Amino acid sequence: MQTPRCMSTQHPDNIAVPFFSDSEVLSGEAEVREAYFAFSQLGCTEQMWDGEGKEADNQVVEKLLSKYPDFFAKNQLGKELRLTYRVPNPSVEKGQGKILFETLHGIPRAFDAARTAGLETAPIFEVILPMTTSHAEMERVKDYYEKVVVGQRDVLLGEMGEGGVWVKEWAGDFAPERINVIPLFEDFDSICRSGSIVERYLEGKDNEYQRVFIARSDPALNYGAASAVLLAKVALQRLHAIEEKTGVQILPIIGVGGAPFRGNFRPDNVGNCTDEYPSVQTFTVQSSFKYDHAFRDVVNAVDLVNHLGRRGPLEIDENRAIALAEKIRVEYQKQVESVADLVNGIAAFVPNRRARKLHVGLFGYSRSVGKLKLPRAIKFCAAFYSFGVPPELLGLSALSGKEWDELHGLYVKIDEDLKDAAKYLNKENLEKMPKILRDGVASVLGRIEFEIDDDYAGISSSIYTNYSAGKNGQLVEDVKAAAWKRGFLG
Repeated sequence: MQTPRCMSTQHPDNIAVPFFSDSEVLSGEAEVREAYFAFSQLGCTEQMWDGEGKEADNQVVEKLLSKYPDFFAKNQLGKELRLTYRVPNPSVEKGQGKILFETLHGIPRAFDAARTAGLETAPIFEVILPMTTSHAEMERVKDYYEKVVVGQRDVLLGEMGEGGVWVKEWAGDFAPERINVIPLFEDFDSICRSGSIVERYLEGKDNEYQRVFIARSDPALNYGAASAVLLAKVALQRLHAIEEKTGVQILPIIGVGGAPFRGNFRPDNVGNCTDEYPSVQTFTVQSSFKYDHAFRDVVNAVDLVNHLGRRGPLEIDENRAIALAEKIRVEYQKQVESVADLVNGIAAFVPNRRARKLHVGLFGYSRSVGKLKLPRAIKFCAAFYSFGVPPELLGLSALSGKEWDELHGLYVKIDEDLKDAAKYLNKENLEKMPKILRDGVASVLGRIEFEIDDDYAGISSSIYTNYSAGKNGQLVEDVKAAAWKRGFLG
């Protein structure tokens, strides 16, 4: 089975509402239909099913197979197509730990549903573990499934000879016997250590391959967009070295969204993204990619990625990349802190697009920014764009002229990304920002070529003026109007 090139996800970064949803907020049955749509119409061969941070239907396999039996008889889950659960990490989210157990216990049930439908493959055999920081966290998930979920089949209920029965005789056997755990690395240190963490996890295992997920959005929120790119480059190079050392194929996934801040992965920009990350096997096709562009453009872009071959990583000086990322991070966090209240205030008017549970972003855990709390990455990004200060421009003022040139050698598509972002700048609003942010962004603007969208600036002026005056009645509609103009929510 070929490892997917495009993974459809449930990230709520879209402004347009898909035709199959009767609500602006996707949930329940609409997300089941979305999975089928991604498989059958868009050409994505994988759907992430998120049980971490949002409401997710744990009967998705049964519903897909019962609603669309002919399609899935010809395109089997676990064979031609993949459904991959994203589960909570109890090491970080204690309150959601039981959801992990519930999800893992549902994997054999999904297998039973597939078998009842006449299919023999396990529809689910991999899970994504967010905020991974060690090989031990991965081992716990794998061990829990194999020792507890599958292991319960050998538990005797009652007394032998006295009506006792083995669980597997009573409820049927448990399959698959093993699962793969995909680590999702999201913080500065863990992304840099991803190679060594994966190498340790592979010790004593006979894996033919190992998928590894590198976050792009939360690192951008925490450390700045350019830092996120640099960290991803370091991780990809180090993972490639582990592949060569161990002989195990390492297949990276990168979590790119539609906004330049979150990856700039759009139907009209997939070539730039695959050139920036040539060793990535799987790119996330998030909601804005799917719904904020013409259907034919989306299908053609997915098809293009599906047929592009994976290459080796771009060679970089890892030490310099980390040093520049650290320097950008320090300045970026200072600039974000200066407008945190404004960002939180505007974010309250950014519309929801998915039914989400309470989730704490990494900024909430970061000791380097004290007690600062910010929205999740999509609303954070939408807020900055709404008042006309593209967040991609933050933090870069920390670099000297020589370091700016170095950055271009490491982040090869930075000019394109900054040009795409800077069109949504509002110079009048920028002048009203705190000095550290105003001066920092101004210095970056002097280093790049860009053209401002005057129509967009008019919308962002209205948003900032009305918010500052406490005139909130029109804010949601204005925030939506700005998102429609951009072609993505956040």
